[in-house]
Amino acid sequence: MPINTLLKKTEKFEIETYKKPKDRKMLVETHIPYSGSPHKHPYDSEKMILVIDPYYTSTFYYEFNKSDISFIEELPNLVNLKGEVFTIVRIWIKKMSIAVRSTPFIVGDIQG
Repeated sequence: MPINTLLKKTEKFEIETYKKPKDRKMLVETHIPYSGSPHKHPYDSEKMILVIDPYYTSTFYYEFNKSDISFIEELPNLVNLKGEVFTIVRIWIKKMSIAVRSTPFIVGDIQG
């Protein structure tokens, strides 16, 4: 997936948030939090993409199964100078879940 596709303004991604867990300490012991901008997966409705920093030129993203998400927290949104808003969330993923981390880049745009 080209990096330009990830950085375009997207439609609002509706997330069904779960109620706050009663025992947050237990959540920390059994889950790992990830923060970023959520996006619909381009071809698999059972997965989601979480772009870590949508404004960074060398950003990366995670791909998670929706069934591995136990809790979602809304964080403050990011707004660029053009007024485009990116929703930011913290998702809690069950430990030992299988996920994909991808770092798309344009050849010649990498700085060492």
